[in-house]
Amino acid sequence: MILCGLVIFSYLFDLIAGKTKLPSVLLLLFLGIAIRQVVDYFSWTAPDFSRILPALGTLGLILIVFEGALELKYTPEKNVVIKRSFLSALCILLATTAVITTIFHYISGASIYRCIVNAIPFCVVSSAIAIPSASGLPKDKKEFIIYESSFSDILTIVFFNFMLSNKSFNFTAFTSLGGELLLILFFAVVSCLLLLYLIKNITHHVKFFLIISIIILVYAIGQSYHLSALIVVLAFGLFLNNASQIHFPWFRRNFLYPALGHELKQLLQLSAESAFLMRTFFFVLFGFTMNIHQFNDLGLLILGVLVIVSIYLIRFLYIKLALKTDMMPELVLVPRGLISVLLFYNLPEKLQLPQIDTGLLFIVILSTSVIMSLGLLGSRKYKIPEGQEFDNV
Repeated sequence: MILCGLVIFSYLFDLIAGKTKLPSVLLLLFLGIAIRQVVDYFSWTAPDFSRILPALGTLGLILIVFEGALELKYTPEKNVVIKRSFLSALCILLATTAVITTIFHYISGASIYRCIVNAIPFCVVSSAIAIPSASGLPKDKKEFIIYESSFSDILTIVFFNFMLSNKSFNFTAFTSLGGELLLILFFAVVSCLLLLYLIKNITHHVKFFLIISIIILVYAIGQSYHLSALIVVLAFGLFLNNASQIHFPWFRRNFLYPALGHELKQLLQLSAESAFLMRTFFFVLFGFTMNIHQFNDLGLLILGVLVIVSIYLIRFLYIKLALKTDMMPELVLVPRGLISVLLFYNLPEKLQLPQIDTGLLFIVILSTSVIMSLGLLGSRKYKIPEGQEFDNV
């Protein structure tokens, strides 16, 4: 009853989000907090949900990035927005990491290396929140947000793995990084061809959950070898939705078939609903595991304010100086969320800073979600034309 109730509440929150621009993720967090208060009030015993949060978060991340990639249609004209979104994700990631690292170093006095590793989880734009929140934007803005948040996830994971594997920046470190990227790209190409071949040739009535399971398996195998396997997920979604643009006769003969477009819509629908479930349980449990009494710590609140100001100041300067476009709603669409939690929980214990805990992470996630909500409410209202829910962008 509880699990079904959570799904029903999440569905209602999505309806509310569509009308008010208030992200459903924020409501799910508050629901988790409220459930925790009820459990504590009645002194009920609850399991340690923090042990399953990384697994739920990983599943949600894979499905959300895959869903977003399935909506991206490539044309040569899109090279401009791809370049702009990639540079935006990269430059903002590096600049934000530098500023937050400086703050952590000043607060803790720890080494720069430890401060960088602890700062990275606070510097990634959460595609799990940004992509659903951008659903009501015009096509060009939605496209930019999907690309930028997906690139931000991938670049941050590459950066995080690079920092954990290398304590110094030398030629060998960057050579290893280049080799890793070449290996993961080769892995992506082979996986894309294999999965498209399976989609064409599987005749069993159960098909798409098998495909999604294989994608998750490929991601898990890549991660076990410290590869940035999220690239494979993004590449497969892009590849599926743009396979019809490949004109090699052998490819079209062996991989394409008339019903591909219809089945892609079914796969998108299934991945969207699966992502909805994972997102629901992850954010409710994350809210449940938070200790709201940490908000009484003035030092923690000041540190949270410094981190949040850094995030939006760098975003403002980049939009003003580099993008030279409208400030809203791009300025506020930098939520922290699922990927930040995953990276934070993957920090080795010996590298963690005592001053940086889940309380700070919760403050940043909650604050960026609230600011995004207010920003979307304050900006002009956008409406998706009827019947375009699955239009390519």
